[in-house]
Amino acid sequence: MSAVSPVWAQFDLGRMLEAGKDLAKSESLTDEEVKSAFDQMAADMDRQNRVAPAGSAYANRLSKLTSGLGTHDGLKMNFKVYETPEINAFAMANGTIRVYSGLMDKFTDDEVRYVIGHEIGHVKKGHSKARIQAALRTSALRNAVASSNSKAGAIASSQLGDLFEKVVRAQHSQGNEREADDYAMGLMKAKRYDPKACVTALEKLAALSGSDASSFLSTHPSPKDRAERMKTQVA
Repeated sequence: MSAVSPVWAQFDLGRMLEAGKDLAKSESLTDEEVKSAFDQMAADMDRQNRVAPAGSAYANRLSKLTSGLGTHDGLKMNFKVYETPEINAFAMANGTIRVYSGLMDKFTDDEVRYVIGHEIGHVKKGHSKARIQAALRTSALRNAVASSNSKAGAIASSQLGDLFEKVVRAQHSQGNEREADDYAMGLMKAKRYDPKACVTALEKLAALSGSDASSFLSTHPSPKDRAERMKTQVA
């Protein structure tokens, strides 16, 4: 008998069965299950970040900019500001939208509204739900090796952070970006905000390319090309 354990012996049967459940579940997530997962992720992120308190300058400005958007287009939204110099924003499928103060410092009111509209677009178009399905497929593979001493097993134990990175922080596809941009442009026009802000916001992001402060660029690709595309929709 070989002194080296066969590959199958390095995996825990219980974890393999759980992995199979995750993989099957990824294709049949209910809206309630999706909301529950994102509720947990949002609460975890809010604990890890400094949230601008009610009555603060950032909170008051965001409240003004999101007036009328709390229940928009069949969605129930939840807006907060994270006090950090990073230039970023993100959305989750449960209606969570977080805007970073670093972005608010650099952008005009209508440019912030474009970013918010863009993030609402990701929610409305179901991009986050599709991502969590893909993340569960990956987690199924990780659960299968979690009983080994591999690095993958250690990562698998950090479920909330792992899902956040895969579902929220991962780079969007160009197709998803175009859909979210188109949605934002439609919102800007419907609300009678300046649609040119879609272009100027993207041009600012392009100018920030390579800046350590701009995490937004790592998750939202090609702002220069997107700005040119948005110019055709301004009129």
